[in-house]
Amino acid sequence: MSSVRNLLVTGASGFVGSRLCDVLSNIERFNVTGSVREIKNHRPNFKLTAVGDINGDTDWSGALTSQHLVIHTAARVHVMKEDCSDSLEKYREVNVAGTMSLARQAAAAGIQRFIFISSVKVNGEQTKLGKPFTAEGLPVPVDNYGCSKKEAEDGLLQLGAETGMEIVIIRPTLVYGPGVKGNFASLVQLVGSGLPLPLGSIRNLRSLVALDNLVDLTITCIDHPGAANEIFLAADGEDISTSELLRRLANAKGVTSRLVQLSPTILRFGAILIGKKAFAQRLLGSLQVDISKNREILDWKPPLSLDEGLKRLFVNDQDN
Repeated sequence: MSSVRNLLVTGASGFVGSRLCDVLSNIERFNVTGSVREIKNHRPNFKLTAVGDINGDTDWSGALTSQHLVIHTAARVHVMKEDCSDSLEKYREVNVAGTMSLARQAAAAGIQRFIFISSVKVNGEQTKLGKPFTAEGLPVPVDNYGCSKKEAEDGLLQLGAETGMEIVIIRPTLVYGPGVKGNFASLVQLVGSGLPLPLGSIRNLRSLVALDNLVDLTITCIDHPGAANEIFLAADGEDISTSELLRRLANAKGVTSRLVQLSPTILRFGAILIGKKAFAQRLLGSLQVDISKNREILDWKPPLSLDEGLKRLFVNDQDN
């Protein structure tokens, strides 16, 4: 499209939202506004607007003025150690009530398309080898985060059917890139430590998505007519075992991989003993997704290979 389109990106200070705003602000046909809880520092390459906490009462009227499209990345993210007895309600407050309030106000403001960054956790937690999740498969969320994302998706699709606002849902697998946190950051640190890791015998398969691949898919969904009212899974298109991932991380960082062969059964049992069952599942289990729908409908394929994505994790290391 030749005319400039005004875009509101929520969660502009987050891992995905900040990168998305940076990339979009360098594309001439887009005028980007990023929403944050509060403005702590000035971002010269795109406009910021403060909306406060996100819940069912958030007033988005100022942020939505003159916008054509919303990309909603803000969320209460998955917490590894959730100890709140009402954690589902806390997820719902942001991820369901907050999302639906924004979407209703967006529809009332005449927003043409609403892109929702959801999660593969809507599909479930694991797959059997060679049987990947698909966008059209039956969702089976397990944890409270996944359940809240599924409820938000259902509400958005119903709202779209009622109002005519186009809904696009993107479910990323584990997203990695510069600034990544959580378990992936821990793996990167372990690889860089040079310590022997007892993970050389793991033969699982997992789909990952580089941050810039997710950003590219999201940008494709802004204008593509085929994206309207569809669900897409986001991944790099190459599934990898935990053992191979560690080897490739070491190669990307330019260090020697030191993997020790230890039975996955022993690893799983040891993880249970020390209360790390969920973490062990992510290391030992499989989670594959099929992104063929993206190619068929959007003519989209990941611009970065997995190895190229991993190398971007260490760009600052190379500069130093």
